[in-house]
Amino acid sequence: MAIEFPSEQWKDYELIDSGGGVKLERFGGYVLARPEPKALWDKEMTDSEWDSLTHVRFTPGAGFGKAGKEDSGTWDRLKAMPGQWWIRYSGLSLRLGLTSFKHVGVFPEQAPNWEYITKRTSEIAAATGGRPKVLNLFAYTGAASLAAKAAGADVTHLDSVRQVVTWARENQERSCLDGIRWVVEDAMKFARREARRGNVYQGIILDPPAYGHGPDGERWKLDECLFEMMRNVGRILAPENSFLVLNLYSNGFSAALGETVIRQALDLPDSTVLDSGELALRDRFGKVLPLSIFVRLER
Repeated sequence: MAIEFPSEQWKDYELIDSGGGVKLERFGGYVLARPEPKALWDKEMTDSEWDSLTHVRFTPGAGFGKAGKEDSGTWDRLKAMPGQWWIRYSGLSLRLGLTSFKHVGVFPEQAPNWEYITKRTSEIAAATGGRPKVLNLFAYTGAASLAAKAAGADVTHLDSVRQVVTWARENQERSCLDGIRWVVEDAMKFARREARRGNVYQGIILDPPAYGHGPDGERWKLDECLFEMMRNVGRILAPENSFLVLNLYSNGFSAALGETVIRQALDLPDSTVLDSGELALRDRFGKVLPLSIFVRLER
């Protein structure tokens, strides 16, 4: 099983330290301290050293740890900084912001997936002489969409939350790209409809949450919906010159489980090789913080 990390050439992001259930990260010129349940070890730096570096610290709210509110809380500023700012990744511009759910608009451990999407999209474009159609489901603020677009794809970006789709459009404009198709929709409904229409994509990217709701209140619970979701995805993935990227954050899900779900849902031959592993961050002291698992399929 592979463990993949963001490239050290990405100068706008760094995991400085981790431990005690928190992580200390630098995004561009600002340092953030956020809860991280997977950081089970001790910090290397002292609390005073953390405070001397930190611009803003996330304080969990009363709902922290409860289903649907597990990331809720507030940000406490220790030093002056804006509520929104920009970082760069491989020619792309990504806006960051201090949301009430601990997130800032980018998941930096996903950089290896962005690199893979760029590489595979370029390969398919070269092999076919056309523009690969790429569908990004549960697409959030769109770093993967931008990576595919910059590599020459016709991109459909789908998320059920209108505000984050608007955020993704800002990232597109700031990155000097255009032409992405924006869809505010429930991912399951969209995939079923595309299958009925006979539409296919050369690339499909999925980063589903553990739970959530569609724009019309559709319920999503990962362990109840993932297999059906992948069956629908299998119906719209091109049989050749194509790729699939599945990313899973949910605790208890393993790369082996992700592989089995894809093999069974897409009815793949035993000979089909899948690439799978963990996406992780490494802090200045060498501690490895695993954050998600990935499975990739190439045809």
